[in-house]
Amino acid sequence: MPTHWTVDYNPSPMMAARPPAPIRKAVFPAAGLGTRFLPATKAQPKEMLPLVDKPLIQYVVEEAVASGIESIIIVTGRGKSAIEDHFDVAFELEHLLEERGKVALLKQVRSITDLIKVSYVRQKEPLGLGHAILMARDFVGHEPFAVFLGDDIIEAQVPVMRQMMSVYDRCGCSVIAVERVSRERTADYGIVAGQPADGHLGAGGKRRGPGGDRLLRIDDLVEKPPPEKAPSNLAIIGRYILMPEIFGHLERTAAGSGGEIQLTDGLKSLLREQDIFAYSFEGTRYDTGDKLGFLRATVEFALRRPDLGASFRAYLKDLDLDGARPRGKRSAAGHPEPPARRTARSRPTRRRPR
Repeated sequence: MPTHWTVDYNPSPMMAARPPAPIRKAVFPAAGLGTRFLPATKAQPKEMLPLVDKPLIQYVVEEAVASGIESIIIVTGRGKSAIEDHFDVAFELEHLLEERGKVALLKQVRSITDLIKVSYVRQKEPLGLGHAILMARDFVGHEPFAVFLGDDIIEAQVPVMRQMMSVYDRCGCSVIAVERVSRERTADYGIVAGQPADGHLGAGGKRRGPGGDRLLRIDDLVEKPPPEKAPSNLAIIGRYILMPEIFGHLERTAAGSGGEIQLTDGLKSLLREQDIFAYSFEGTRYDTGDKLGFLRATVEFALRRPDLGASFRAYLKDLDLDGARPRGKRSAAGHPEPPARRTARSRPTRRRPR
């Protein structure tokens, strides 16, 4: 499997005539209230919910690092200080681990701090995804940047953002990750409509890498349309490469219901001036912002773990799915318990006949 894919395009008048600027920075909106996971998120950020033994946001940050991102800014809100603490130095914990000779754990803890350069900005009110991205304007400056949404955990041999960068390197414009969903679910997503990118293919029309049928030139974007009004079933997923001009369009975007500024509306405005491409990525996405999606991710990630997979798989095979309990009684550690002994006290008391 190649680690870097290419796409052949002929630059259009709206595309850069020279190699585009590299994607060095990424924005992580993390100011949402996490209401779908209440009461668990009443006093902790939803981004810090554990997927096996790592918080959700760490998986997405690790994808950014694996994709070549150099620095990130996390847009937080009230009650999100645990995110900052997680990526900060933990002096007392590190000292304790070092003192007790727990070298492996110490290395693991320090690796989180050393992952990437992290900055923070606070969104005082949850005014929508578009507004959250607008908060990162000073950090990004006038250069293209990536956006990662922490609800979408994507397992892929080649990181999805790396796949998208391969497309961006050729087109020099905004690229949005998309995935087909059932028609019944279009009201949960931003939806795109577009045409195959044939007009931007190289000589001979040959398709290579993540292009081809996976790549569309977007004609329209609609925020959460009902099934009967959706232009397609291609849903926008939480990975974006955006040109810096998006900030001006978000600034001019009127707030919708609830006073929120939607990124989809800003992109629709940007589309009038620049090409935007939709890319159907290779990989398996888990919507961890949904309870069922979170459970699926937990089960499948645990099964892939070398230290947990075998014993967890054995447990699942022994599970009585109708009764939601193991067929044989087990201890809290997951081991079969010996049959309980009956003691004298546990025997039923019999009355003597008078």
